[in-house]
Amino acid sequence: MIGLADVPVDVGRDEAQRAARDELADRVYQEARPGPVERVVDWVADLLADFFGALDGAPGGVAGLVLFLVLLVVLAAVVRLRTGKIVRRRRARRAEVFSGPVRTAAAHRLAAERARADGEHAEAVREWFRAIVRGLEEGGVLDERSGRTAAEVAAEAGALLPGSAGELRAAAVLFDQVHYGGSAATAEGVERLAALEAAVRERRTVAR
Repeated sequence: MIGLADVPVDVGRDEAQRAARDELADRVYQEARPGPVERVVDWVADLLADFFGALDGAPGGVAGLVLFLVLLVVLAAVVRLRTGKIVRRRRARRAEVFSGPVRTAAAHRLAAERARADGEHAEAVREWFRAIVRGLEEGGVLDERSGRTAAEVAAEAGALLPGSAGELRAAAVLFDQVHYGGSAATAEGVERLAALEAAVRERRTVAR
């Protein structure tokens, strides 16, 4: 961001334009800008330059400087607020359990078994957890809803299957850590999920 020492007291058109362009080159503006970068930079920079160019012949350069900094602060706040909302939406989308074509619980179990046999622990963790979720939906324990996260699965299914609530929470954490957090999966974790899938498959009929 621009400090007081970086901006001249007598703010002219050229100085204001250069300062505006330097500020808008900050990475947060580059990431948050929705349209073509150059056009937006030029538009905002020219707008600020025109505003301060009108103050060239007027006294009160300090007042102009203060107004300039206030405008930049407001612009930064708006952009950061918008960026935060975008990031939260992206994180919410990334946390979903399923992606790609819809498959049955049996198909996810088969994929999990194959991954386990091949030593692909991360893929096995993903597929066992998806088999659990799809099985709960097919068994009527959970409603079929797209966009459900692992934490939501654990909370909703755990309330209906209290005997598996703790294991479901642990499984959801493991799924998120491996699939979204990049943590290494282990054979032990795979076996825990496989056992949980079998147990939930038996218990879910009680909750119907």
